[in-house]
Amino acid sequence: MSTIPAAGPQAPSSPIRSRRKIDGVRIASFIALIVTTFLMLLPLFFMVSTSLKSKKELLKFPPSFFPESWQWSNYKEIFETLNFGQMYMNSLIIGVLTVVGTLLSSALAAYGFARYRGKGNNLWFMLMLSTMMLPYPAIMIPQFILFSKLNWLDTFLPLVVPAFFGSAYNIFLLRQFFSTLPEELFDAGRIDGCSELRMWRQIALPLSGPALATVAIFAFIYSWNDLLTPVLYLSSSDKFTLPVGMSSFTSSRFRIPPWHLLMVASVLAMLPIVTLFAIAQKRFVEGIVLTGIK
Repeated sequence: MSTIPAAGPQAPSSPIRSRRKIDGVRIASFIALIVTTFLMLLPLFFMVSTSLKSKKELLKFPPSFFPESWQWSNYKEIFETLNFGQMYMNSLIIGVLTVVGTLLSSALAAYGFARYRGKGNNLWFMLMLSTMMLPYPAIMIPQFILFSKLNWLDTFLPLVVPAFFGSAYNIFLLRQFFSTLPEELFDAGRIDGCSELRMWRQIALPLSGPALATVAIFAFIYSWNDLLTPVLYLSSSDKFTLPVGMSSFTSSRFRIPPWHLLMVASVLAMLPIVTLFAIAQKRFVEGIVLTGIK
């Protein structure tokens, strides 16, 4: 009678090996993300740490990552040394008005390019996009002459009014999103007697929250960080914006630039952008993903 051979050790099945391989890839990816995050946050940590150091400690070499004595008074000193509060408010006013103007004008123009398929529509759209290739120095002098003729110099108008005439990039972004909206929604609006302006306000805009949030963040960041335009048009110190005030820290008025105050200003200037992104993060990411793809 034949005997049945004893079963030997079995090799691990392929699903187990693949699962271990996937777990190894996830662990390696997680470690890489931790290292990358640490490297990205290191300059931010050094900026906050420097803002809490004394002026004497800034001159030490090698520099220390943690302050020896926490100088919370630096955050009070910056408002006494510089008209920081007024500059902060000026930047907020200009930023908010820029966002409002950009959303209104860009959304209207994008809606027209997306919903009207008349003759020459694509030609005008390509002509509008071609303006993105114009560098700002090419139009800087004509704009300055125009605003000087309008007696707008040393006012906020040159910084705000152009936003109410649209932006090629933002129009392109919103137009791609508006093009994905179902035509049946607008047909239903026409049956109900809605005008085009009402359909834009009650159908297109409510459904375009992610794209509008993306445009709002881009517009605010550009206005908040803009240095060249305020330097060109503003001459009164009570109208200066935050970038102009921060640049004065490295001017010749200081024998040794107060780097601790500059870091304080950088921390405070970062707060509105971080807050805005934290509030609209979900909408922002969704707008980037869906625009032109959905």
